[in-house]
Amino acid sequence: MRLCFASNNAHKLDEIRPLLPATVQLLSLADIGCHEELPETQDTLEGNARQKAQYVWDHFGVACFADDTGLEVPALGGAPGVYSARYAGPQRLAEDNVAKLLHELRSHTDRTARFRTVVALVLPNGTVHEFTGAVEGHISPELHGSGGFGYDPVFVPAEGDGRTFAEMPLAEKNALSHRSRAVAGLVAFLGEK
Repeated sequence: MRLCFASNNAHKLDEIRPLLPATVQLLSLADIGCHEELPETQDTLEGNARQKAQYVWDHFGVACFADDTGLEVPALGGAPGVYSARYAGPQRLAEDNVAKLLHELRSHTDRTARFRTVVALVLPNGTVHEFTGAVEGHISPELHGSGGFGYDPVFVPAEGDGRTFAEMPLAEKNALSHRSRAVAGLVAFLGEK
């Protein structure tokens, strides 16, 4: 089965590729000739994931899944949430986003956080299916590790041993991550098809 993942983010592709069964030929947006920025104008993770997957199907005719991920911090009223990628502005720089997050949390004692991913799958028959994964944790007051991307250097999963996602090898991160949990739902669904 040929299935496009609506991303050209090499980090995301590297995370997802080992999670999919060998029967799935994973294609990136570049593989299908999509080089434009996908729309993300919805105010929920679910809406953005559906919008991106539907865009690929409508414009390229390829079965597709898309994800949207948000870091939800209760002390900040759930922010950055759906705006996680552009929390510090439209330039979408991870370093700026992390710096803003740490600045916003500087006076808070509650540093709990949750990563949540929604994956939307659009199939050739027009049906849309959604899968959600989440991981609880907290925000470290400083950056640790050089792996991963985004908020990984400051997110410490509750199920781990005190290391941030950025300090873990990819296989270890995948065993805990929000994205792998959402993709596990997708894989289980594809296995039933």
